[in-house]
Amino acid sequence: MTVIAVALGILVGMALSQKANAQRIIFQNGQWSIQQSKVDRLLQLMESAYVDSLNIDSITDEAMIELVHKLDPHSAYIPKEDLEMVNSELAGSFSGIGVQFTIQQDTVRIVAVISGGPSEGVGVLAGDKLITVDDSAFVGKKINNEKVMRTLRGEKGTQVKLGVLRAGSPEMLYFNVTRGDIPVHSVDAKFIIEREGKKIGFIRVNKFGETTYKEFIAALADLYAKGADRYIVDLRENSGGYMEQAIRMANEFLHRGDLIVYSQGRAYPRYEATANGGGRFKETPLVVLIDNFSASASEIFAGAMQDNDRAIIVGRRSFGKGLVQQQMPFDDGSAIRLTVARYYTPSGRCIQKPYTLGDQEDYEKDLMERWEHGEFYSADSIHFADTTAYYTKSGRKMYGGGGIMPDVFVGRDTTLNTPWYNRCVNLAYTYQFAYKYTDTHRKELSKFTDWKSLEQYLIKKDIIREFVAFAKEKGVEPNEAEIQKSRPLMTRLLHAYIVRDVLGDEGFFQLFERDDEITKVAVEQLIQSDRTSAQ
Repeated sequence: MTVIAVALGILVGMALSQKANAQRIIFQNGQWSIQQSKVDRLLQLMESAYVDSLNIDSITDEAMIELVHKLDPHSAYIPKEDLEMVNSELAGSFSGIGVQFTIQQDTVRIVAVISGGPSEGVGVLAGDKLITVDDSAFVGKKINNEKVMRTLRGEKGTQVKLGVLRAGSPEMLYFNVTRGDIPVHSVDAKFIIEREGKKIGFIRVNKFGETTYKEFIAALADLYAKGADRYIVDLRENSGGYMEQAIRMANEFLHRGDLIVYSQGRAYPRYEATANGGGRFKETPLVVLIDNFSASASEIFAGAMQDNDRAIIVGRRSFGKGLVQQQMPFDDGSAIRLTVARYYTPSGRCIQKPYTLGDQEDYEKDLMERWEHGEFYSADSIHFADTTAYYTKSGRKMYGGGGIMPDVFVGRDTTLNTPWYNRCVNLAYTYQFAYKYTDTHRKELSKFTDWKSLEQYLIKKDIIREFVAFAKEKGVEPNEAEIQKSRPLMTRLLHAYIVRDVLGDEGFFQLFERDDEITKVAVEQLIQSDRTSAQ
């Protein structure tokens, strides 16, 4: 069955790639054939007979985008110039200069320089402001994340000249950086949480890319060597990626023959993925964290753990993307990611939430509607599109047609939120202040090598007052009552961002997760299982 599905995908992919514009693929007399479609004939007429000369490639791209837009929300046409960047999001590496950046006040600011990367080798430092690229100005309102990535990434071995301003230097500094391979990491952080004498391994996975399973296994092994005997896998805000990587991760926790996921489509034969029994953590206590942004491969992993009664799922209902895309190339270097099947959890639940063909606007409003209906705060407000009851191995009832519902729902806690706090966060002033504070005190802060000592230093500095003044300069008037009410939240956020700017994601997540409500519940679930066993 698997061979048939793969062969069909290759055959359709070959057929589609014959021409860059629309074709009709027909199965007739036992074989596939390609016929010219009306769209193809129209483009040819326009190119040969239209009164003015046309850029037919550009028109073709626009037509392709519009055609695919009539399908489901996740099918997509990818023009040639965008394909490399789109593919690099899930690739194990890309070619670039090796920096992390932010854009503030129309200026690109280097937040971190990747260790061992091309920029570090020539002397670019965190805190540098990027002013020119190849002797052309690179500041202003037209600078955005996409433009920065397009400019700084490029073919391995090519050079780019950077002009930067650096604190303490009166003149522009110039660096010729030779682009090289930059690793793309899936695991943001891995660390031990100690509670009641237990060591809980915490692993945050941000996507399912080419190297996710390899990174995940390395994280498990590292934490196991440090004494972890139970784990939390954090898939919040993980929008998915390669299904195969999620399957390999799930295999580590399941017994031989356990169904992980199956997929099926109109022209896509049913494919089943089952555990091979070789996993090394089949009996290890496990909690999986999800939220409304956990999608696709994240839902495959969470659904497999839930339906096999293998883990406790904690958090909020996931996004609900249960469509399988297959990328098929065209000869001109463009590609289409076409939905060819739906995937289902072991109990038979389709995770995909409802959609109307061609109506992406309504589909994208779904999360906002969930918010307005109170779903982020109360499990009672959640209603699934599929009212059919599905059952886990132990007989627990589940529903499908709109994401994974956690076993333990944790609503958003807004007790300490105030209008002042919300405005500062929504306008990203917390992030901007943290960068400015780090940049101003970089020499002093760089002496710290662990998040705990850095946090203690920041506590003594009481930076809230500095932030209040910063926000006021930006137009957010202080309200003393609201400031005091939101003080714990704001302090935690500012400290976490500064720690990230100094020590990276590992320190950020250890500080941030310590007081996170969903993580606290997950830890309690793992400790509670021991208490129950002891009774």
